[in-house]
Amino acid sequence: MNKDNDILKWFNGEISTEEIKTMYPNEDFSQLEKASFYSKQFEVPRIDAQKALADFKTRSFKKDEPKVIPLNYKTFLRVAAVLVVMLTSSYFLFFNATKSYSTDIAETTTFNLPDDSEVILNAKSQLSFNKKDWKQDRTLTLDGEAFFKVTKGEKFTVNTDAGSIQVLGTQFNVKERVNYFEVKCYEGSVSVSYNSTASVLKPGKSIRVVNGEVSSVEDFTAQNPAWLNKESSFTNVPLWQVIDELQLQYDIKITVAKDVNTSELFSGSFTHSNKNVALQAVTIPLKLSYKINGNNVEFYNYEAN
Repeated sequence: MNKDNDILKWFNGEISTEEIKTMYPNEDFSQLEKASFYSKQFEVPRIDAQKALADFKTRSFKKDEPKVIPLNYKTFLRVAAVLVVMLTSSYFLFFNATKSYSTDIAETTTFNLPDDSEVILNAKSQLSFNKKDWKQDRTLTLDGEAFFKVTKGEKFTVNTDAGSIQVLGTQFNVKERVNYFEVKCYEGSVSVSYNSTASVLKPGKSIRVVNGEVSSVEDFTAQNPAWLNKESSFTNVPLWQVIDELQLQYDIKITVAKDVNTSELFSGSFTHSNKNVALQAVTIPLKLSYKINGNNVEFYNYEAN
């Protein structure tokens, strides 16, 4: 039995790994196995089998002795690392089917989904879906606020951390912020699931969840969300949520004095085009005032000063 020829036959695929290990049970083939695997991933450069064998013969094969990796095997390992990067890049380029859209502070964006449904994404929001399975599964994930004009077709689902919304073809708005979840139906009907309970909304109807509690909401007659016209509108909404929206639309940090009740309900609106006018629109009805220091704003109760 010629071990050199047997190893060459194994390296060229003429003898299986199981066979060569059976024939030479005391030899360690781990390094040559790696070299053999990675060499088959590339057509250029080709592996010099004779040189690989010569290098293989110069090292110790005893399993209980320290292993020394020859320089040429280090080269193979470096090539392997490049291969991993290439395979990872190829996956994201060709196999990752997730499509995402996002907006920053004071930014909105409009785009069409594969079925021509229209989405308008409000400030500091993110939406994603699987474009590969879209025809069979119109499901999206939303973090933030968006207005949807859905074309008729298969079931259309919007998932959020707070709840999910299902429709067939309609217009609706979803707002999901920290401790705040609201869905408004403008056309058609919308099924909203929250805490294992489903509610069906008709045009002019809303559902609102504040700090985990469902709040009663008045019917509305507006045809579109106010923020599409660069305004934020509120009806009996806690001040802290209004403050959050101000911060998202103007990239400011708002703090409040200790005597300001951020749970007080606010009804009104503010513009997205003028910071001072917006701050006045919120503070004056609540008998508050404010101080501006760069991007920092403080709300305080002027009656207490």
